[in-house]
Amino acid sequence: MSHHTSLRRGRKAATATLIAAAAALALTACQDDGSGVKTGASAPSSAAASDSGSASGSSSAASGSSSEAASQSPSGQAPKGTAVRTASARTAAAASTDTSSDRCTADEMGLRLGRADVGAGNIRYPLVFTNNGKTACTLRGYPGVSLIQRDGQMIGKPATREGAAGRAVTLKPGGSAYAVLHTIQDGLNDEPCWKSPYLLQTYPPGSKDAMTLRTSELRVCGGEFSVTALEPGVGR
Repeated sequence: MSHHTSLRRGRKAATATLIAAAAALALTACQDDGSGVKTGASAPSSAAASDSGSASGSSSAASGSSSEAASQSPSGQAPKGTAVRTASARTAAAASTDTSSDRCTADEMGLRLGRADVGAGNIRYPLVFTNNGKTACTLRGYPGVSLIQRDGQMIGKPATREGAAGRAVTLKPGGSAYAVLHTIQDGLNDEPCWKSPYLLQTYPPGSKDAMTLRTSELRVCGGEFSVTALEPGVGR
């Protein structure tokens, strides 16, 4: 046997010995340590799984945040399907609902603002509705009332309801009913007066059609603006 042949056999034997030792070490590392927890290579695997789960959770949270942000309008406009109420819609909503079959409608009535009644810091105006039709009709509850400036924008907010709803008022042709608009004199509290209106806009109870009256007289002060339910007559 030559010297080179012996050298090759020695190397092969050494390599086989190393491989066997490595296999034994790996088998020992994967065995249970008696506590129910595997040691060695399995520990980094568990940590990697944990890290993967954390990354997945973070990804889901980020995705949720992105979805929420995407659902909001970047322009600040209301999303589709959201009702945007105009001044006229808010005024109509402030009127009480009257479903009577003989209810007076806006197109068959006249409208006027009576003289101011001033006393003890309060200012009250009768808002008078007159039946201009040929048959009797009824009104019940509160009209919706707001003040409008020249460009069509509402001034302040619609009048709030004051007092009890009352009973139905039957208006014969030419007959009238009135509600009382109430505000206070300037300086009674810290709130400034609103702008003088260009128009008074009102919705009779149950009506979807507005009536308007040209006036700059009714100026709301102190943030006080209310309307009573309708009563028979024309007020003072």
